[in-house]
Amino acid sequence: MTKHQKRLSVPDSWPVERKTETFTVKADAGPHGEAGVPLLIVLRDVLGYVDSRKEARYALDKDSVHINGKPVADEERPVGMFDILSFVEREEDYRVFPGEGGRLSLTPIDADAAGSKLGKVVGKRNVPGGDVQLTLHDGQTLVVDEDDPYDGGDSLVVSNEDSEVVAHFEYEEGALVTAVDGEHAGEIGTVEEIQVTPGSANNIVRVEQTDGDFETVEDYVVVIDENFTDDSDDTDTETDAADGAADEDDASGDGAAADTEDDADVADDSDADDSEAEAASGDGGDDE
Repeated sequence: MTKHQKRLSVPDSWPVERKTETFTVKADAGPHGEAGVPLLIVLRDVLGYVDSRKEARYALDKDSVHINGKPVADEERPVGMFDILSFVEREEDYRVFPGEGGRLSLTPIDADAAGSKLGKVVGKRNVPGGDVQLTLHDGQTLVVDEDDPYDGGDSLVVSNEDSEVVAHFEYEEGALVTAVDGEHAGEIGTVEEIQVTPGSANNIVRVEQTDGDFETVEDYVVVIDENFTDDSDDTDTETDAADGAADEDDASGDGAAADTEDDADVADDSDADDSEAEAASGDGGDDE
């Protein structure tokens, strides 16, 4: 498996400029699969809180950055949809929310809301002992009683402290949903109709909005509640700020932009050592 990640081939959800430089940092193994954005990109390119990988590692060593209530030590740890990102010293909390075009954006939230996160149920199976195991969209698993009314497609709000379910939103007609992928990513509306498709094809969901309806596949919608619609008012502003931070970073030559030539040299050198491989990920001069 390659240690390099080119900007042109990153997932659509990554909030990075694709044509300014050649390489960027590669996400480590972890939640959210390939759609997860490396924490370093969020800290450096989106928020502008650090200028280099070295500064990011220093902050993480201080346990000052938490994801879903737990301190993070790996700057390549993937961050994804509905994660809670907290900065202890700054007393700031953000929810990762799908923005326009499917790009992940950060929505500021208060400290009370940061104590739990939303998860979509994508798997359900019986386990020994008569209990049921649920799998959420980010890979987290929960063991619940077989009588609990949780089904695939439902959304659960899970406490970050003890992984207890604190709220349940059913996937049904009339539910408030947001699209997290596809042409309508970031849009919010009410489920008007769920069209069940025979065979293995995806079901189609018709979502009603005040300015018209749209259709998308079932896998692309997540049930939310009104609290998320209040937060989403700030999403566009936060996305613009993130894009501006990335543009400013590219223009000033900080972070990955300062090391493009070194990155290209490392990518061509098959005998590159580990430090050169990190440089090929868009951070050649970050540790200096």
